[in-house]
Amino acid sequence: MKSGKKSPLTGKPLRNPGQSLDESIDKILNEEALNYILASIFLIVFAAMEWFRWYRNLPYSPWVYSIMALLVTIFSIFKLIKIKKKLVRLKLGRDGERAVGQYLELLRENGCKIFHDMVGENFNIDHVIISTHGIFIVETKTYSKPIRQQATIKYDGRSITIDGYQPKQDILMQARAEANWLKSMLKESSGRDVQIKPVIVFPGWNVDNASAGFNPDVWVLNPKALSKFIPKSQMSLSKEDVALFAFNISRYIRSTYSIE
Repeated sequence: MKSGKKSPLTGKPLRNPGQSLDESIDKILNEEALNYILASIFLIVFAAMEWFRWYRNLPYSPWVYSIMALLVTIFSIFKLIKIKKKLVRLKLGRDGERAVGQYLELLRENGCKIFHDMVGENFNIDHVIISTHGIFIVETKTYSKPIRQQATIKYDGRSITIDGYQPKQDILMQARAEANWLKSMLKESSGRDVQIKPVIVFPGWNVDNASAGFNPDVWVLNPKALSKFIPKSQMSLSKEDVALFAFNISRYIRSTYSIE
C-alpha cells in the first residue's frame, strides 16, 4: 500500500569531495571488518558457555570451542590490522580530497563551476573546474610527509619524484586518462570538442616543477597554486560555454546516481 507521500527533492544530488572514499570506508567497515569481529565474538561466547557448563559439572567440551575461538580471534586480529592500514590510507586520501575541495570552492567567486567526485567506470575524477580559462580535472594525491622539512615533490614534465622516490602508480597516465574520458563524455553529450587540462595536486607538499617547462601537458602543483595558474591560462571559453559544459556535467552526475 502506497503512503501517498514522496521525497521533496526534485533533483538528484551532486557529489561531495571524497564521497567515493567515504563509500569505500563504509563498505570496508560494514562488509569486511564487522564479519571478523562478529565471528570472534560468536566463538568466544560459545567457549564461555562451555566453561560455564564445566564449572557447573554439566556435560561440556570447552577445549574445542576455546581452541576454535583462539584461532579465529588470531586470524581476525591479523585481518583487522590489515583493514586498519587500508582505512588509514583511505581516510588520508578522503581528508586530502575534502581539503582540496574546500579550497577549490573559493574559485567560485571568480565565476568557476566546481564539481566533486565525478565517477566513471571503475574510476573517479576528484574535482572538475570549468572556467573561461578552460576545463581542468584535478586529481588529489595525499601522501604522508617525513618529519624533516626538506621533503619535496619534483616534476620535470615526464615523471614525478616524491621525496626522492618514484610512486608505484603512474599518476601522470591516470590524470591523462581521466581528462580524455571527460573530453569524450562532453563531446558525446554536448557535440562540442573541448580540451581538458589534467592537474595533479599534492596537499601540504612543496612542489618543485621549475624543470617541467612553460606549459606541460599535465600540471603538478600544490593546490594553493591553482588560483595563480588558472588565471594565467589563455581564455578559451565564453560564459555561455562554461554554462553549457557545467550543465552537461551536472546532468551526467545527476543521471548516474539515484536518491536512496
